[in-house]
Amino acid sequence: MIVHDGIQSLKGIKNAVVTIGTFDGVHLGHQEILRRIIELAKINDGETALVTFWPHPRFVLKPEDDSLKLLSTFEEKATILESIGIDHLIKIKFTKEFSQWSSDKFIREVIIGALHTQKLVIGYDHHFGRDREGSFENLKANSAKYGFTVEEISRQDIDDVGISSTKIRNALNEGAVEMAAEFLGRPYEIIGTVIPGDQIGRTLGFPTANINTDASYKLIPADGTYAVKVKVGQQEFGAMMNIGMRPTVNGKEKRMEAHLFNFDKKIYDEKVTVHFIKKLRDEQKFESKEALIQQLAKDKELAIKILND
Repeated sequence: MIVHDGIQSLKGIKNAVVTIGTFDGVHLGHQEILRRIIELAKINDGETALVTFWPHPRFVLKPEDDSLKLLSTFEEKATILESIGIDHLIKIKFTKEFSQWSSDKFIREVIIGALHTQKLVIGYDHHFGRDREGSFENLKANSAKYGFTVEEISRQDIDDVGISSTKIRNALNEGAVEMAAEFLGRPYEIIGTVIPGDQIGRTLGFPTANINTDASYKLIPADGTYAVKVKVGQQEFGAMMNIGMRPTVNGKEKRMEAHLFNFDKKIYDEKVTVHFIKKLRDEQKFESKEALIQQLAKDKELAIKILND
């Protein structure tokens, strides 16, 4: 997959089959649209292109509101889209000035001018342009003038999947990572960087990798202990991860710490990918470090069983 930063350097995309949207999380509902553009591209000997906006429009239009947490960073979204088989990802920088573009200007400059779109596929009730004036009805009415055909994925096709980004966020906020995985079609993931910690885990016999998400807007699942898989380089390791304040050792800030099984390397500053498989328990304060160690041993045994099933 080729990632294009803006439209300035775009060159001809062969018989472009295009879709537009934020596609946060790239969940099963989104994948209905992606499957269709891949199918159309094969039929028409073309290439697929997804136009997305970054930063997320809400971050620009409502900067004072930090309540929105995203299911995927741009890097994570790009990785998922590449695995699905999208040929081109076009990142449009979203600014207040861009938000004032009319739908007609967006079509002329991006959909036609830059992409030379042959077919455009959008989800039901999709709107774009200033004041959300662009719509499927508008596109279809003017498709002959624009020179491309337009197709809408029906409400039934999307609703039959029963998925929304909001449902997934709610599940993750409750720690229901298995439910989130069902909606996403894969385990929820976080890409982060390993940073130095305070080495307390090592003194307990459970050394951990302290993982920083690098993005304050990334949704972190509810506090607790999880069975996870951690990808380091090209290798994947079973692990258990704690998210929370670590009350037993008087932690002062929320952290994500993963204890990787059968792993004993220093990986500071390396990027890793965490896949959440199942929540083991809520975070709790133990009466002593010895009690915590006993629980960690039980957590490890359970996590290994879950990951091996």
